[in-house]
Amino acid sequence: MNGATIAVQAGLGSVLIAASLGTALGLLAAFAQGWFDDTVSAVLDLLIAFPTLLLAMLIVAARSGSLGSAIIAIGIAQSAVVARLVRILAKRVLSQDYITASRTSGTSWPRIVAGHVLPNIWPTLVVNLALQFGLAVLAEAGLSYLGLGAPPPNASWGRMLLEAQATFTTAPAGALAPGILLVVLVIGVNLVADGLRDTLDPTARGRQA
Repeated sequence: MNGATIAVQAGLGSVLIAASLGTALGLLAAFAQGWFDDTVSAVLDLLIAFPTLLLAMLIVAARSGSLGSAIIAIGIAQSAVVARLVRILAKRVLSQDYITASRTSGTSWPRIVAGHVLPNIWPTLVVNLALQFGLAVLAEAGLSYLGLGAPPPNASWGRMLLEAQATFTTAPAGALAPGILLVVLVIGVNLVADGLRDTLDPTARGRQA
């Protein structure tokens, strides 16, 4: 159960970094035009195609193996996914007629972002961030299993799996307990994300009514 603290810290910290960087970059790309928009889109596609765990390993290797380094690395790796989603959603909102009317009336871009863009994209963004939380937990466990995560004596589930594999035949509980808890946490977060999607989707609420 002590390992759950590190798992939650890694998930929340990584999602916070990914949300901050990804939202800022996605909004910038949504307002961009021409070659800059194409360049940002190409860079985001390249980062997304690169495996998250491998990218996090490269970032952690450049720093020191610690929980903080793992959180930063995972957050940076996941920010590309968030940025592309924000870019797509924001461009869809910016193409609406009421945005044109707001600009015609003299509304500034910051007020349009705060008053129109963010309120319209946050339901989908929250669901995606919930899914990113589960992926961040798995990535932290993978880094710890490879010796690049939280160092001893921190109770990381990934490191527990590494240390228990030598005694799996004689003491299987050492590997089964962290493995089962890891799976239960990730599945639980995915179920929460599905519930958020059904709750925040206005079309789903209309069908239920």
